Amino acid sequence: MANVVKRIGLSLGADICWPICYEEIVRRLDLKVPSKKDLVSVEVERVRIAPADIREQKRYDVLLDRLTHWYMPRREWVKQHVVVNDTYVLNNPWSIQANEKHTTYAAMARLGVPVPTTWLIPQKEYEPKDDLNVTLRRYADLFDLGRIGARIGYPMFMKPYDGGAWVGVSKIDDERTLRQKYEESGKRLMHLQKAVSPFDLFVRCIGVGPQTRCIKYDASAPLHARYTTEKGFMTKEEERVLVDTTLTINTFFGWDFNSCEALRQDGVFLPIDFANACPDSQVTSLHEHFPWLVLAKVRWSLFVAATGRKMRKTLDWDPYFEIAKKDLPYDEKLKQYAAVARTRLDAERFQEFCDKHLGALPAVAHEFFGTERAKDAVRQKVAALFPAHEVDEFTEHFWAAIQRWRQEEGKPA
Repeated sequence: MANVVKRIGLSLGADICWPICYEEIVRRLDLKVPSKKDLVSVEVERVRIAPADIREQKRYDVLLDRLTHWYMPRREWVKQHVVVNDTYVLNNPWSIQANEKHTTYAAMARLGVPVPTTWLIPQKEYEPKDDLNVTLRRYADLFDLGRIGARIGYPMFMKPYDGGAWVGVSKIDDERTLRQKYEESGKRLMHLQKAVSPFDLFVRCIGVGPQTRCIKYDASAPLHARYTTEKGFMTKEEERVLVDTTLTINTFFGWDFNSCEALRQDGVFLPIDFANACPDSQVTSLHEHFPWLVLAKVRWSLFVAATGRKMRKTLDWDPYFEIAKKDLPYDEKLKQYAAVARTRLDAERFQEFCDKHLGALPAVAHEFFGTERAKDAVRQKVAALFPAHEVDEFTEHFWAAIQRWRQEEGKPA
């Protein structure tokens, strides 16, 4: 039996805490998976940024990418290795590059997902370029912003079509504020989206492969407290709807890792933001949910590496559109979308792999998340974000949250 080593590369930006935990857990797990006549093991390495030959040989079987959405040299290098070496990348860099929030809103609306009324409006200002000036003079229509606001209805939100982290988002209650915020938007291309008001529940559903976690979210709280730890805030049927919606979105756009934000109004969940293909993975945001996310990444990436799962390099939307055309209630369509999603994610084979090969993972994780190494990962992230005089306090705060996870959820069976 030959020993075969599969390599997972971590393509990182400002991430600190989760990569440390991920690396340590994979190392301690020391996975050995029989595959035909081979014995497959896994190594993890952090990817460096350096000049690259277009014929560069394969080094990684899987890349867990957290950088290409904003750093062009790494984005092109990652795409090269998919094209040249069939490297599996979480997430598909072409899809992240091509599909902004506007595309996701329009596509999911076509599938019948109850996305609130959303308009794209031209920028207030442009970079002065001769060709663009000609185009605008010939083809850009004058529009009445107040009339558009009246059609959408107040309150609404103005937010960047490609935004994230709540940057550039404004709540608008009347035409005067709408005009003011548009004047202030400058060169940013913006959406106007009807506010879901009133609503009685805000949920974020995180998806990693076929794994999901629904978390009650409080946008009014400080960043470190927005992901709540409340349980029992939804029915099983409501959770099923959010999970099916999240898996549908993720597989439609070829994302292994994404989150879907939805607001509940009159018993219906309306997704408001679901192009988050590089969602927050830090302990300083996720606190008690942090170990779940680390382990979800570990399970899915090990499954992909050890089994040689093939990356879906191109997007095939036709199966979803065929379902959308059917004369069926939306919920029945959603169940069919989700069935396509679970097939694409090899959900059954993934669960079999976990049951057969990752039985030791819960014990490894429980032990690791009680070590000084894990606590140091928390401290490093806290020190990068918090003032020096708050580092000890918040290190203990987040560490206590992880210990609650160990006692309430992370105990081995």
